[in-house]
Amino acid sequence: MNAIISASELVSELAGPNPPVLLDVRWQLSAPASTGEPPFDGRAAYAAGHLPGAVFVDLDRELASAPGKRGRHPLPDLGEFGAVMRRAGVSSGRPVVVYDGGPGWGAARAWWLLRWTGHPDVRVLDGGLPSWEGPLETSVPTPPPGDFEPVPAADGLLDADGAAELARSGVLLDARAGERYRGEVEPIDPVGGHIPGAVSAPTTQNVGPDGRFLPAGELGARFRELGVTGEVPVGVYCGSGVSGAHEVLALAVAGVPAALYVGSWSEWSADPNRPVAVGPDPQ
Repeated sequence: MNAIISASELVSELAGPNPPVLLDVRWQLSAPASTGEPPFDGRAAYAAGHLPGAVFVDLDRELASAPGKRGRHPLPDLGEFGAVMRRAGVSSGRPVVVYDGGPGWGAARAWWLLRWTGHPDVRVLDGGLPSWEGPLETSVPTPPPGDFEPVPAADGLLDADGAAELARSGVLLDARAGERYRGEVEPIDPVGGHIPGAVSAPTTQNVGPDGRFLPAGELGARFRELGVTGEVPVGVYCGSGVSGAHEVLALAVAGVPAALYVGSWSEWSADPNRPVAVGPDPQ
């Protein structure tokens, strides 16, 4: 099953016999408090207009636990996550389509969580809300409760030690901007740099100017150049497990399974005992 869906395909499925549940996960990485910029309000954006029938899901509060030693967006309590999904109408026998306002990171986080906890049919709207040419609505739906019960998979999730091992024995991709990987700047976390052995692979290079994913063949070629050959396991991390989920999604489009280090750099860099590499080379 493809991990993404186009706007035209979504229109057809919404008119079909088993229309997907729609989840709106509009989210943006907030600027540091020192800038004085107000944080992005996804709920306000949702209230101003959303896909008909879509339910808003708050990434910071419902797709993550409170920030702390495990990172800025650690895994949510799975019982609470399941309750949120059921309130949104999510059931195991009904497809789910997730979208955001671009660049797709919030939607990918929801996609990854649902897939990792056992939902069999979840896709991301390719290009997000900007790709949608149909009507929007402002009313808040009250869907009938779903029956989804999250059951985490035995694989697909990395902790800090697992990420370090994968950087040595497989391929660990760093989805952040190159300057953060190299340690030239670090606007959010304690120190700049990367996990030793990780390969720089900015997730922004997986999409075109329109915000849609590159074709599967082009994505596959890009990842092969980064060492993803299919012969060793692949993992991804980012700042806090959000843009990294988008890279896992890009890998899925290319037909490559990958694990996500959810704690990511925000967890790794908070521990002074963990090594930090700087510069353009993995080591």
